[in-house]
This record gives sequence, structure tokens and C-alpha cells, in this order.
Amino acid sequence: MHLILFIVFAGFCLAGAINLLLQTHPINSALSLVVVMCSLAVLYLLLGAEFLAAAQIIVYAGAIMVLFTFVVMLLNAGREERTLGSRAGKVIGFPAVVVILGLIATVILKAQNLGSASLSDPITSTEELSRVLFHELLLPFEVTSVLILVAILGAVALARAGDGERRVSK
Repeated sequence: MHLILFIVFAGFCLAGAINLLLQTHPINSALSLVVVMCSLAVLYLLLGAEFLAAAQIIVYAGAIMVLFTFVVMLLNAGREERTLGSRAGKVIGFPAVVVILGLIATVILKAQNLGSASLSDPITSTEELSRVLFHELLLPFEVTSVLILVAILGAVALARAGDGERRVSK
């Protein structure tokens, strides 16, 4: 049963990620990202990480995606203009993708004991996880939130400055 659920939700995750890249409207892309985040939460549940699954839903699928959607709507982004891409990107990009996929396949095929995973330590409790997160990793946690805030403020400032209208005071 776990294998079937894994395959179904991994498929949802991949389909949402591909749909995210193919969408031309930013709101549809944001909704595809919500599908990816919710599918990842189910995968975390299958691994036995209930706290991580709940945090994935609450923080990422809830708060961050609402924030992204708010910024996209604030910027009033319409449809993207599609181009055919650059010739250099195609000439360099396709062989690079083939080489990277070949390297990944080689590493996976050469790996020893790939399918033998075991739990050596008991699963940590939420109390231990929160102690590590809010004591030892507090600075990176706060720096990340400040970076997200600065990125949103920068996007709003660029949207206001680049609306194409210059105000001239007389």
C-alpha cells in the first residue's frame, strides 16, 4: 500500500512541477506549486515524519504560497511572452542535460547497498526537533525570513518604479 501511495503522489509531484514550468500565467504556476508542496507533505507522511508533513502544509502550501500569490497579484503580472530561446542555450543546454543525466545514472548504478536503508537511531520527537531548530539553528531560520521579506519588498519597489509612468511635478 505504501508503494502505491508513493508512486501516485510522486507522480502528482512530478506532474505539478512540469505543469509549473509549462504554465504561461503566474497564478496557475503558483497553484501548480501548491500541488507539489501538498504531494511532498504526503510523501513525508509515508516516511513517518508527521511534524515535517504538517509544517510543509502550514508553512509552505499555506503561508508562503499565499504570500507568493499576493505578490504576483500585486505586481499585476499577465501572460508571459514566449520566445524560441537562444541558439547558444540549445547548443550548450541539451548536451549538458545529457551529460548530467548520464552522471546521475552512473552514480545510481554504481552505488553499493542502495536499497538497504535502516533506522539506526530512534525517530526524534517534536520537542527535540524544535530544540534544535530554535536553539542551534535560530540564526539561519531568522536570516531566511529576513531574506524573504527583502525579496518581497524589492519586488514591490521594482513594480512601482517600473510601471512606465513618470510623474512630473509642476
